[in-house]
Amino acid sequence: MTAPMESFLFTSESVNEGHPDKLCDQISDAVLDACLAQDPESKVACETCTKTNMVMVFGEITTKANVDYEQVVRKTCRDVGFVSADVGLDADNCKVLVYIEQQSPDIAQGVHGHFTKRPEEIGAGDQGHMFGYATDETPEMMPLSHVLATKLGARLTEVRKNGTCKWLRPDGKTQVTIEYTKENGATVPLRVHTVLISTQHDETVTNEEIAADLKEHVIKPVIPAKYLDEKTVFHLNPSGRFVIGGPHGDAGLTGRKVVVDTYGGWGAHGGGAFSGKDSTKVDRSGAYAARHAAKSVVASGLASRCIVQLSYAIGVPEPLSVFIDSFGTGKIPDKDIYDIVMENFDFRPGMIAIDLDLKRGGNRYVKTAAYGHFGRDDPDFTWETVKPLKWEKPQQ
Repeated sequence: MTAPMESFLFTSESVNEGHPDKLCDQISDAVLDACLAQDPESKVACETCTKTNMVMVFGEITTKANVDYEQVVRKTCRDVGFVSADVGLDADNCKVLVYIEQQSPDIAQGVHGHFTKRPEEIGAGDQGHMFGYATDETPEMMPLSHVLATKLGARLTEVRKNGTCKWLRPDGKTQVTIEYTKENGATVPLRVHTVLISTQHDETVTNEEIAADLKEHVIKPVIPAKYLDEKTVFHLNPSGRFVIGGPHGDAGLTGRKVVVDTYGGWGAHGGGAFSGKDSTKVDRSGAYAARHAAKSVVASGLASRCIVQLSYAIGVPEPLSVFIDSFGTGKIPDKDIYDIVMENFDFRPGMIAIDLDLKRGGNRYVKTAAYGHFGRDDPDFTWETVKPLKWEKPQQ
């Protein structure tokens, strides 16, 4: 079925915390949290991979922290719900491999150097380009297709853990297609065209029970009724069977769900993953700063939509470029929006870390590693706090 000429269809997907790639993201960020909790100056680049009965963490970490990496791995797997081989991984009995080395001295001297002391002198941890995006189509200032796909996944986990749907297992994927139109460059959601949920389940539950429970306990509480109609299509476990899941079903690797982590395909993506990286890695901190700026532009009424791109060179503090596009929705010219942004935001990595308090660990980053890094109402997500931007409307 095709959308009318004046509208278009756009789809976003999400994956649950029990998806093997997402499990790896959470483990990498749990390692980062553990290091930062003891040593805020930790330099962390931690990757994770997993397959049947095995988890491996590997990468480069330079820290004064004393971290039991194996216990971090096992606790994270246990918290997600991987407590037996039946559900895809046994946190207490799986094989855990640790291959962690110190950060390369070549990178270390290029990024923070032997004589660098001031935050404004800290260079970017690598080259690359990052994007931030915001839209006024939802209160979260995120695309509705992404918001709904993400919330469906989070709701699946909620009803699994609180016992509402006892047949659920940790792994799962969601996908939402929205029919949109555009008004003067702004994106306006009209209706939900298709809902797709594929969730891991116990052997004994029937497909009919799965469909009924998903509609009643997952879809209905998440998707506003105004977006659903008699034409909305539902694909609920369309493969018919999803018992084997988690690392037993598929291999997992950190950083393979970068679009799920960001804007569901809207805006753009520079390709760099977030999880397991400290704030000197601009793949993460630059993307957070770009979102902070884009959201502030939209929240301040300067535009209905905004994208911000930053680019960096390894060892160089100042961004090589800053690009801003309001997709024609700006209340003032994009050049003027650019000037306002540059007056209000410091995009040097050391200053981003201070402005957004990115050196604090604990249980902070592991929360970002499932259900999106943006659009979350949580004080730890400092990049979601709007900075009011002062501007004057042009005279008519």
